[in-house]
Amino acid sequence: MDLGTAFIAACTRMPDADAVVDGDVRRNYGAWHDEVLRVAGGLCSLGLTRGDHLVAVLANRHEMATLYWACQILGAIFTPFNWRASADEIAYVMADAGAQLVAVDRNAAAAVEGAVAKTGFDRDRLIAVGGADGGASFAELAGAVPVGGPVGVDERDICLMLYTSGTTGRPKGVPRSHRAERTAAASCIAHLRYRFGEVQLGVMPLFHTMGVRIMLASAMLSGKLVCMHGFDVEAALKLIEDERITALFLVPTMFHDMLHNPRFAAFDTKAVRNVAYAGMSMTTALERVCREKLAPEVFANYYGSSEIFTFTVCDHLERKPGCAGIAGINQQIRVVRADAGGSVTPDEIVPPGEVGEVVASMRSPEAFSGYWKRPDADARAIRSGWYFTGDLGRMDEDGELFLCGRIDDMIISGGENIHPEEVEDTLADCRLVRQVAVVGLADERWGQKVVAFVEPADAEASARALDAHCRNSVLARFKRPREYVFVERLPKSASGKLLRRLLREGQFAVLPGYDTTL
Repeated sequence: MDLGTAFIAACTRMPDADAVVDGDVRRNYGAWHDEVLRVAGGLCSLGLTRGDHLVAVLANRHEMATLYWACQILGAIFTPFNWRASADEIAYVMADAGAQLVAVDRNAAAAVEGAVAKTGFDRDRLIAVGGADGGASFAELAGAVPVGGPVGVDERDICLMLYTSGTTGRPKGVPRSHRAERTAAASCIAHLRYRFGEVQLGVMPLFHTMGVRIMLASAMLSGKLVCMHGFDVEAALKLIEDERITALFLVPTMFHDMLHNPRFAAFDTKAVRNVAYAGMSMTTALERVCREKLAPEVFANYYGSSEIFTFTVCDHLERKPGCAGIAGINQQIRVVRADAGGSVTPDEIVPPGEVGEVVASMRSPEAFSGYWKRPDADARAIRSGWYFTGDLGRMDEDGELFLCGRIDDMIISGGENIHPEEVEDTLADCRLVRQVAVVGLADERWGQKVVAFVEPADAEASARALDAHCRNSVLARFKRPREYVFVERLPKSASGKLLRRLLREGQFAVLPGYDTTL
């Protein structure tokens, strides 16, 4: 089944159920069905056909979700990109994807204008959303003559292309087929035990695999997607209360900011029954707070990627804090010898307890088939039918996975391998720490020294106090930070991921007044 047909099935199943909410905009499935077919007709009149790319540089809003489904009806490829990106980055994606149309709202208007100037893209092929300028407006598309229904593409055809964050070099296109996307959404539903009519907070960016997954899974269950244009703690809590949100699938930083907000208790979050995190590890301290304050029926760590959605899932975090769990229903996982040089084969499996690189089977029906126009990237990441994730992990005696960070983030200090997330987990359990990130910086004596960048939670925070906390913990002495930097805010991506790279590059603001003497 292609996704256009899957959408029609959802609309037919429960036409009166709430489908999407965005501020004052509220559509049930019957009304959204009609709007999507009209917008598909409008896109068709602009020349968008099967296999064409529509690049969407938009915040999370109902227009973006509508354009996604309209592309599925037409067999076009929905290609979302970060609305915070620069003109150069957007120009690269437009050219790389061979964009037929580009949708933009006011958030990204200036950057898209810059990209148009750089590429010579025809401005008549811009779609203006939310008051932006362009050749056609979303309102005009929504008033077009509707198409009759899905064009009926093959499930192996590409329906979506996500772009990786591009932490090194240019972002890579990740083409996703109808089959891979639908299977990934069904896998998410099964692993997280979602129900029909689930109410999801749609705050994870729709240019990110988690955001798209939430949107697709919601429609497959005739659920309600509550759009949030950008993450704001109190606005999110208000939506959770007002819309009776039942499921939260977020990155750990969003949970941290909501649960530690001083006004958290003023909002009614009792409807939330399903909590899951992905995108990065969650500290055991934050896991504990999630259980205490939200008391979810389901609480899970979901480990995956844009390339292959599901790797592993753990839904028993109360027994194994920080565990990434066992391989998903469509997946096989191995931990092999870690070597950033790319010479390791998937058969070089390390014994339980030893840290290595996590690899996942490409035979999963959730998997992509390779990067867009990047055989060089394919050669590095895909070997003998296995995808090399770049993540470090270890298997415990039960065959369950624990993640230890990225190969690129591993610190080698005095000849010892130190994994930042282990040190972060220890420091996050200190009452003086609000948030922390650990990186390795060049050091003449040690090669690299362990440096902790800390958002303090208390004015009493100091390097000596945090060092004493580490000494009194189970953390090995050689893994203790050799330096502490107190910062205003840790750098994060638009999806809430910690950006250690920016700390290594010196992109942070130091908080004055904190004693850094060890």
